[in-house]
Amino acid sequence: MAVPAAAPLPCPLLLAVCWVVAAGTAAGAKILQSPSNLNYSFIHICTLNWTWNPPENISSSCNLEYSSDIITNGVPEDRTVWSKNPFRVMDAQLNEEMRLRVRSECKNDNTSEPSSWVETSLLPEGIPGTAAVDLSCVWHNLEYMACTWRPGKNASSDTNYTLFYWFDGLENPKKCSNSSVNQGIFECIFSLTFPKVTSNYPAISVLIRGDSEEIMPVCASKNPTTLVKPATPRQLSVSKTNDRIDLKWSESETFPKNCLQYEVKCCNDDLDTGRIILSEMNSVSIDGIDANSKYTFKVRAKPKWDCYNSDFHSDWSEEKSIGEKRDSTVYVVLIITIPLVVAVSTIVLLVYLKRLKILILPPIPDPREILKRMFGEQNEDSQSSAKDDPMNGFDRLIIEEEINSLILTETSESTSTEKENR
Repeated sequence: MAVPAAAPLPCPLLLAVCWVVAAGTAAGAKILQSPSNLNYSFIHICTLNWTWNPPENISSSCNLEYSSDIITNGVPEDRTVWSKNPFRVMDAQLNEEMRLRVRSECKNDNTSEPSSWVETSLLPEGIPGTAAVDLSCVWHNLEYMACTWRPGKNASSDTNYTLFYWFDGLENPKKCSNSSVNQGIFECIFSLTFPKVTSNYPAISVLIRGDSEEIMPVCASKNPTTLVKPATPRQLSVSKTNDRIDLKWSESETFPKNCLQYEVKCCNDDLDTGRIILSEMNSVSIDGIDANSKYTFKVRAKPKWDCYNSDFHSDWSEEKSIGEKRDSTVYVVLIITIPLVVAVSTIVLLVYLKRLKILILPPIPDPREILKRMFGEQNEDSQSSAKDDPMNGFDRLIIEEEINSLILTETSESTSTEKENR
């Protein structure tokens, strides 16, 4: 006898079975408990230590780790850290609200779900806008640190700030006492030295507080290797041998060997141009110079990237010159004077030649003008002027005698010519 086939389950019943299976699977996934007693404490002036207690009832098969996030002023920093340790050490801001949240999770375990987040906050103190701004520090010649900043926009004009610093190696934070204010800019200088043989420099924590609780404090962490500025090279000497110039300057005593490179700026005063010459040592030689030119040199130092990650150069050294520059004043004077002398000489010569021509070849009087003066109104004017002026009358008589002699000569020549023709 054949056994009848089982009838298919209706759709609602099939869905119910699926929900039961899913619920059973979900019931098998265990949700971990959250860490407890989340708190914070300051290790040093700007170092914050977040701590918490592990969750209870964790099975031995759970590879327990903690995930922690930092939220600053309500914005996550996207720096999730996974750790087996129930604490997290980090730099504090103090002038911004900081929240830490943490949860527990069994890594590589699909039978458990991460716990829910727990969090706590570090609230800023003081009035907003009173904290120091534009903090900048420079590590001069590996000897001292100089930090500058400006007061906050909401701080009063008589606000005083105090700088504290700490780094790994100091037992307690130190106060910077060498402070000054110049045109609203605060500056504080403190000694900072490490052994020359070290290759790892600790971060410097800087805290700036006001003289009252109303001033909001501010913290900053500085990597000293990025703030290195060498001292200005000194004792620059320049010597010349044939067509070569040798330069040498003092070597730094505070920097490790081969941790500085140098830039030498060479200027040719005749061409008013300059070029930069790089050197790995505290000396350089320059060939192919012009013996009749003057050269000026100056040097500055820069840390090598093999030792420090700093972009600071030292100040330029004092300038040193060698050689003699051609005196261009003489050439300028000659260029201006020679054309001027030629022009003046030409004018004088032309005037002189004109006067000389008048002396050698005096102008011949026009007979027609003479006749007009004899028979025209010029005679009356001559007589009246002769009466008025004895000297002019005398001159007129001489001219008339010359004219008469000229007429007589012409008449006698014409008479003799007629006789010859007859």
